[in-house]
Amino acid sequence: MAPRAYWKGTLKLSLVSCPVVLYPATTAAEKTRFHMINRETGNRLKQQMVDAETGDVVESDQKGRGYELRKGKYVEIEPEELEAVQIESNHTIDIESFVPSEEIDKRYLNHPYYIAPDGKAAVDAFAVIRDAMKDQDRVALAKIVLTNREHIIAIEPLGKGLLGTTLRFPYELRDEDQFFDGIKTPKVTKDMVELAGHILHTKAAHFDPGEFKDEYETALKALVKRKASGKKIELPEPEERPSNVVSLMDALKQSLKGRGGKKTSAKSHARRATGRQRSARKTHRAAARHRKAG
Repeated sequence: MAPRAYWKGTLKLSLVSCPVVLYPATTAAEKTRFHMINRETGNRLKQQMVDAETGDVVESDQKGRGYELRKGKYVEIEPEELEAVQIESNHTIDIESFVPSEEIDKRYLNHPYYIAPDGKAAVDAFAVIRDAMKDQDRVALAKIVLTNREHIIAIEPLGKGLLGTTLRFPYELRDEDQFFDGIKTPKVTKDMVELAGHILHTKAAHFDPGEFKDEYETALKALVKRKASGKKIELPEPEERPSNVVSLMDALKQSLKGRGGKKTSAKSHARRATGRQRSARKTHRAAARHRKAG
C-alpha cells in the first residue's frame, strides 16, 4: 500500500495535462531516535520557550516571530503579514523548459520526490509526457509551491514514473572560491600521478547503493537491544593512531602492494594500455586497406 500523498495537483506540458501525486522519495523512519528523559523518574522531558533575558517561561499566546535587525534589536512580523507575502499554490507543475541533465550542477539538488499519475484517467497523458522525456533524454524544469514556498523542480523519467527533485536557489550555495583559493599548487611528479592512477584502476567498480552499510545505525540498534535486555555494555579501548610518518611516494607504493600482492607498476599498466591502442589502430588500418583493395 502506497503511503499518503504529500502533494496533489496537475502536471502540465503545454496543452497536455494530467493529475499527479507527489510522494517523498526518502524516509528517516528506520533511523534510531532518542528522547530526552528524566534520569530519576524515567519520564520523557518536554521543551519550553524561555525569555533569554528574564528566564521566564513564555506561554504560547505570547510567542511571536521577529527578524534581528542588529544585535538584540528585532522587528516583529505578524502572522497575517506573513500570509500577505505567501505564494498561493495553484497545485500545478507547469513545465517551462527542458535541459540536458549534465548541465544541472549537483550542488543544486535538494529533496527528491516520486511523481505518479493520480487515478486511471491520468495514466495515458502521464505516459505521453514521461515517454517523450525519455526519447529526448532531457530533464524538465518547472515551478511548484510546497509549504507556501515556490521551488524549482527538476523532473526526469524513473521506471514507470517520474522523479522530481527540488533545486536550491543560487543564494543558498556558498562560493567555492572562498574554500579553494588557499589551496597551494605543489609540484607532483608524473610517477606519483601514475601510481595513484593505477590504484584508482584497481578499485574501479559500479555504483551499487545496496553495498552501502550504515554501521553506526546497526551498532545503535544492537546497543539499544543489549541495554534493554539488561546486558552490560562493554566500552571499546581507544585506538592508537600510528605515529610513523610515511612519505607520499612510499604510501602510494604500499597502497599498490596491498591490492592482492600485485606489484605491477603504473608504467607497466600504461605500456600495456598503449600497446593495446597501437594494436587496435594497426588492425583498423589493415581492414581499411583491405576494403580499398577490394
